[in-house]
Amino acid sequence: MRVLHVYKSYYPDTVGGIEQVISQLGRGLAALGHENRIFTLSPNPVPAVLRYPEGEVHRSRQTLEVASNNVSLSAFRDFRRQLEWADVVHYQFPWPFGDLLHVAVARRKPSVVSYQSDIVRQKWLLKAYRPLRDRFLLSVGAVVTTSPQYHASSEVLRNLPVPVKVVPNGVEESSYPQPRAEVLERWRARLGEGFFLFVGVLRYYKGLHTLVQAARGFAGQVVIAGDGPERSALERQVGAATGAGNVHLLGRVSDEDKMALLQLCRAFVFPSHLRSEAYGMSLVEAAMAGKPMVSCEIGTGTTFINENGTTGLAIPPADPAALRVAMQTLLDDPALARKLGAQARERFLAHFSASRMASAYEEIYAGLLAR
Repeated sequence: MRVLHVYKSYYPDTVGGIEQVISQLGRGLAALGHENRIFTLSPNPVPAVLRYPEGEVHRSRQTLEVASNNVSLSAFRDFRRQLEWADVVHYQFPWPFGDLLHVAVARRKPSVVSYQSDIVRQKWLLKAYRPLRDRFLLSVGAVVTTSPQYHASSEVLRNLPVPVKVVPNGVEESSYPQPRAEVLERWRARLGEGFFLFVGVLRYYKGLHTLVQAARGFAGQVVIAGDGPERSALERQVGAATGAGNVHLLGRVSDEDKMALLQLCRAFVFPSHLRSEAYGMSLVEAAMAGKPMVSCEIGTGTTFINENGTTGLAIPPADPAALRVAMQTLLDDPALARKLGAQARERFLAHFSASRMASAYEEIYAGLLAR
């Protein structure tokens, strides 16, 4: 089976959760004997074709970007050429220009959309976009979301007059490097062990300002690894905050460094406070590493991954005091932290492996082709 994955951007131009999902899914499908291509846009598509373990990446030149919506005038021609190769097209939502590509040239192709998130921030554009969105969602062969919680909390998915399937995003453990002893020792010498870790892109909805506030009066150490649009604001907040000397900003780290930090930390903290955080691939990685999690109850997939009282603690969003109490609980009770971490690992194996994700999508693709 030849699967064409479609999203607005991809490695190496951007790094994020959906890019990771496509990579993990492509590797899982390849292990099952399927071929993958990724169709995407790039401001500088030289070379036009990249080769990764998950498949070939075919890049069209990006013409402009409007409200996080990448647009390309040459994509219609290039996408039509990729459709000739593909048996199934797999879209990642949201990408309004991707909706337009499908409606314009791909409506007769067997297709599935992974509905990763509602459009939350660009509400002023949503009214104009809604007719295209609805036409797109009603014309694909299958709509998939990542958790029962997101299906229940999304007004779009609740009102969609077609069945919505649930397939959790997952990762393959073998795709992550094992940290070398010297890397572990380097981080241990710098940060010690038992710190509270966040890893991810520093975006407005990650709630990291709440984490910095919660660090005041917290007896442990807080480590924030990652880069992104909010980095400067976060640096200013840490620099100006009294009592935030226990907050360490590392910037972007390699996968090996990330795995070393996960191994050394006491727990993983994920304070995202807005519905823009629809899932949380970093939570999946923490569960894979057997770490207890602290996250916010925001009605999305974060609480599907991190079950309150089973794999970690779920707290109200944007509540520094509640976040501080949760972290202090895990700091003061190592046995509880180990228990929750072990249960997080069990839940990862049961629900969040890339092989399970790939097998579920393989079944959906086969159903589309059999119609």
